[in-house]
Amino acid sequence: MRHAKSGNRLSRNRSLRKATMRDMARAILVQERICTTMAKAKEARKFIDKLITLGKKDNLASRRRAFAILCDHTMVADLFSKTAPRFKARNGGYTRIIPYMQRIGDNAKLAFLELTEKSREIVTNQKRVKVEKEAVPAKGKTAAADTKTVSEAEVKPVTPAGGATATHSKADLKTTPKAKAKPTGIKKLFNRKVGSE
Repeated sequence: MRHAKSGNRLSRNRSLRKATMRDMARAILVQERICTTMAKAKEARKFIDKLITLGKKDNLASRRRAFAILCDHTMVADLFSKTAPRFKARNGGYTRIIPYMQRIGDNAKLAFLELTEKSREIVTNQKRVKVEKEAVPAKGKTAAADTKTVSEAEVKPVTPAGGATATHSKADLKTTPKAKAKPTGIKKLFNRKVGSE
């Protein structure tokens, strides 16, 4: 029986679970936001909050305890000099979990685990701007106002190395008929002509 044994085992033994939490703590300190499963995010949040609390104390014992977890001197230095000072005004709640979606393969719940005080803005879903070459201008407006110009580098055709010119374009390849593939395997057996009957 597991009396008084709290926490999720994450289907790992002790050493693998410790390595997983260490790697997630490193990633969150560097990237400031990671996408992971909800179960791992809940376990890693406890781990990261303890690290930031150690970083706020900033003495030799705290640095040694943080190094025992992170196993990296530069990461420990960044924790104590850059990350922890941002949380001086907070008494906890250094991370947040944002539910994201369910993974397609195994239907696991995914979530973003991020620091509440970030040093930079993180954009998760950038919209792509579509560049149109020709557009019909609206009444009373000029064509230059509605369309974006494409630089010469984007319009210039690419020539192969060595100064050779390309002989076929994509349009030529689409219009040429494809050669009929010869049957192989079982199709070859059934397509075989039998002698006169």
